[in-house]
Amino acid sequence: MAKTNEHYDKLQAGYLFPEIAKRTRAFQAAHPDVKVMRLGIGDTTEPLSPSVIAGLHRGVEKLADVKTYTGYGAEQGNTELREALAQRYRGYGVTIEPDEVFVSDGAKPDSANIQSIFSAESVVAVQDPAYPVYVDSNVIAGRTGQWKDGRFEGLVYMPCTAANSFIPEPPKGKVDLIYLCSPNNPTGAVANREQLAAFVAYARKHRAVIIYDSAYAAYISDPVLPRSIFEIDGARECALEISSFSKEAGFTGVRLGWSVVPKTLACEGAEPGKVHRLWNRRQATMFNGASNVVQEGGLAVLSPEGQRESAAMVAYYMANARTIKQGLEAIGLTVYGGVNAPYVWMQTPGGMKSWDFFDKLLNEAHVVGTPGSGFGPGGEGFFRLSAFGHAEDIGAAVTSIQNNLKL
Repeated sequence: MAKTNEHYDKLQAGYLFPEIAKRTRAFQAAHPDVKVMRLGIGDTTEPLSPSVIAGLHRGVEKLADVKTYTGYGAEQGNTELREALAQRYRGYGVTIEPDEVFVSDGAKPDSANIQSIFSAESVVAVQDPAYPVYVDSNVIAGRTGQWKDGRFEGLVYMPCTAANSFIPEPPKGKVDLIYLCSPNNPTGAVANREQLAAFVAYARKHRAVIIYDSAYAAYISDPVLPRSIFEIDGARECALEISSFSKEAGFTGVRLGWSVVPKTLACEGAEPGKVHRLWNRRQATMFNGASNVVQEGGLAVLSPEGQRESAAMVAYYMANARTIKQGLEAIGLTVYGGVNAPYVWMQTPGGMKSWDFFDKLLNEAHVVGTPGSGFGPGGEGFFRLSAFGHAEDIGAAVTSIQNNLKL
């Protein structure tokens, strides 16, 4: 008799975005003449840059000529692209070999899939609040108990609060897998070298593995802040890194990311090299490689002109972040993030619950954001606003908040 995976029945986080859509639709049905402005979107809005478009066209044109046509590529990615990504890390002062880079169709799939190469008995620690895929993929894998009192039993939550600038300390007890995201979604916080070094020291002591999400690294403008976990001494022995072109170059729908799994990475019961081999085996078994057309676009992103264009796109969104941050601060709201990340993390006024503030903001200012509680129990009392959007729409939304939100 076929049975479903019972662990799917535990999932809760899928409630967030359908509920946002449901409440927004209800408001629009009741107020058909009102324009709803969205600051909750985590999706890029500006068109791909000229260099990237040219690269994608090159990829298509190669498929139109028998001399350059390619079918299946290497599951690990185009050799030239892997070398270009390794070169990017060298620019951070980090030595990464091209065969330690695995090209994929995005950071989210890698974040979900990477846990499959580790023991089902692994104890998992996540930042709280956290990007939901870290939690949900481990729930599905059976590493947690039931949902109880706003959290999953058996999961270690690392509190991210205003008191610790939304960067947690390493766990007190022993865990096996640690998920870190910097710049962070949803809080916009960025870990400094000392904070990451503490996690590296912990992981090396306990033979744990850090799964580090650097998908927003291009938004870090402060040269003192690390863009990669591998900038920290010893990280190659205890960490792997997942990243993406989605928010740097507008590839959210194009789909292209990568994971770096060092051959020096070891964990409890596994010698250096085994985690690397297992991820290679997983990809070769379950993945046919990223689109050869899209990988041409990725090469274009990493070209000198592509990097200039991507930097301009990042600057555009960061200008939006400043508009949001400064506009909210001007009316006395307490906000975090929005400096080296495209997200603004706002404390709800008067201690309001996140969903109560969602309704208030929608009804009074006609603006949609994302309730912080949807990212974990530590997000209650906060609200995420996104800098992804057209500048004029961002400005209009902020103006509406300033003029209409009753504080």
